[in-house]
Amino acid sequence: MRKCDQIIVCSHEGSRNPEAMERSPVKKFLVDGFPRNEDNLQGWSEKMDGIVDVKCVLFFDCPEEECIRRIVERGKTSGRTDDNIESLRKRFNTYKESTMPIIKHYEKLNLVKTIPATGKPEEVFEDVEKAINAILE
Repeated sequence: MRKCDQIIVCSHEGSRNPEAMERSPVKKFLVDGFPRNEDNLQGWSEKMDGIVDVKCVLFFDCPEEECIRRIVERGKTSGRTDDNIESLRKRFNTYKESTMPIIKHYEKLNLVKTIPATGKPEEVFEDVEKAINAILE
C-alpha cells in the first residue's frame, strides 16, 4: 500500500487503461487527479494519444491557506496520517514543482477551465456542472 502523500508513478498507474476505455460503451470519461507530473503526462500521451481526446482540464482554484484549513479540519475525523501541516507543506511543494507545470501545459492548449473553489460545496458543484455541460454540448 502506498502512502497517501506520494504521487503515483506512471508505470504503476499504467496511464489508465486504454483498452477498457476503447471497449466501453460509454465514450466520455472524467479522469480525476491525473496526470500530476511530467512522467504521468508522458505516459498518458504515449498510451492515450489517438485514443482519447482531452476536452478540458478542471482547475480548482483555492488559496493554499484555505486548502490547509480545510484539510486540517478534515484530518480531525478522516483517520488519514497525511492530514497534518507538515505533510501538507510537502504536498503543496510537490504540487507547485510537479503539477503546476502540467496545468500550464494544458493552459497553452486552451483546455483549462478554472473553477473558483472557495465557495460552498454546492456553489463549486454548480460551476463544475456548468463547465462539464459546456463541453458536452
